[in-house]
Amino acid sequence: MSKRKNNLVQPFLKWAGGKRQLLSEIRKYVPKNYATYYEPFIGGGAVLFDLQPKTAIVNDSNTDLINVYETIRNDVETLIKEVKKHKNTKEHFYKIRELDRSKKFEAMNNAEKAARIIYLNKTCYNGLFRVNSQGQFNVPFGKYKNPEFVNEIILRAVSHYLNLSNITFLNEDFATSLKRIKKNSFVYFDPPYDPVSDTSSFTGYTLDGFDHNEQIRLKEICDSLDKKGCKFLLSNSATPFIKELYSNYKIEVVQVGRAINSVASKRGKIDEVLVRNY
Repeated sequence: MSKRKNNLVQPFLKWAGGKRQLLSEIRKYVPKNYATYYEPFIGGGAVLFDLQPKTAIVNDSNTDLINVYETIRNDVETLIKEVKKHKNTKEHFYKIRELDRSKKFEAMNNAEKAARIIYLNKTCYNGLFRVNSQGQFNVPFGKYKNPEFVNEIILRAVSHYLNLSNITFLNEDFATSLKRIKKNSFVYFDPPYDPVSDTSSFTGYTLDGFDHNEQIRLKEICDSLDKKGCKFLLSNSATPFIKELYSNYKIEVVQVGRAINSVASKRGKIDEVLVRNY
């Protein structure tokens, strides 16, 4: 674990299910000592950036997202220049959104693709990242008066942290990303949550909807980590299904404020669980 934390290292994207609201609870349960930090569902990166481990292996099935992280590490100045080229107009938004439906997309370099994702994230409705069944970004324009496309200070701080540390980015299935894990590692899981209701699911953020079978597969991975001598902490919604699934582990029920929901009345406090094996 790193001794000195840079508070400027923080999420630069809005993310459905982002963990900023839960950080004070998560911190209470993070082990004091571990060798390598693993995060198989990196998402907006709130927990990684809060803990700032020196050695980490992080993964997401979202290819566009992993490209953003790698570009920030490899060439943050070019990325900043590219993001600044964008405009907060409806016409420009839809022109940029449509790029992944055209041949032009293949010709774009990594910085252009990463800048596109940051721009769309900052200007789309409610800061959602959602793709359709073809993997195409499909959130409408957000109509924000003056959104901040790029926070240069935060992006440079994140780049600095990623370059000072030994962080490996993977873009594969969550189980595959843990294949080479060794004893004394610590894994934080932030999977797509079990829907509290049939209409509340955000499974559109990758092509592979995360259903009950996937939740069960994740629980089996947790069991294998436990046997290997690895510590894991997992967050999820406090549904009867999840509580029953992890009933052989320690479960804390915590209340969290939710900012991203298309229905304003559903943005209040909801119960979530933190599950751990230590």
